[in-house]
Amino acid sequence: MEEDYVFKIVVIGDSAVGKTQLLGRFTRDEFFLDSKSTIGIEFQTRTVDVARRRVKAQVWDTAGQERYRAVTSAYYRGALGAVLVYDITRRRTFEHAARWVDELRAHADKSIVVMLVGNKADLPRAVSADEAAAFAEEQGLFFSEASALSGDNVERAFLRLIEEIHANVSRKSLAAAEGVDGRGYGAAADVLLLKGTKLSLAEEISIMETSALKRASSCSCT
Repeated sequence: MEEDYVFKIVVIGDSAVGKTQLLGRFTRDEFFLDSKSTIGIEFQTRTVDVARRRVKAQVWDTAGQERYRAVTSAYYRGALGAVLVYDITRRRTFEHAARWVDELRAHADKSIVVMLVGNKADLPRAVSADEAAAFAEEQGLFFSEASALSGDNVERAFLRLIEEIHANVSRKSLAAAEGVDGRGYGAAADVLLLKGTKLSLAEEISIMETSALKRASSCSCT
């Protein structure tokens, strides 16, 4: 079956917080004890049903090491959602969350939906859930704790994010169709591009160019 939408989601956070393991648990229900650090960018996909629509989540796993930050920042473009991961057993990774939020706001679309996830919830904690929830509320993020090892709450966290992205896209599409922002149907081009679009590393530039052409075409017809 064809998908109705493709949502690009980035998973970010410090190195060794379990980003790849969370992604593997969500997309393939797998966990590997000998997982190695991600080099650069990788992505995996999973298709889910949201509000009677088939949505393919294309989740990009970004390296957390400092030497890759300049490379990975370019790939925030086009992301509709982000999973910001910290390790509840390592307080430093939580303290760095604010820096990751700043980076998102500098490089990603202002309407991006962000889920803060405290991974390794099956282990003794160094960060309380209340403290993390307060930070998420202050920053306007959604929040969940999860365990990639046991699988607890992983599915729920990702599905909640996807549902919120779908709701956000639906609101933007409706507002554009009603001409709320003054640009009329031309403003819907970015949303309409999601339908059936297959994003990949090789196609990223082509997709962005296509989006620009669609915006220009839509504007010229209104």
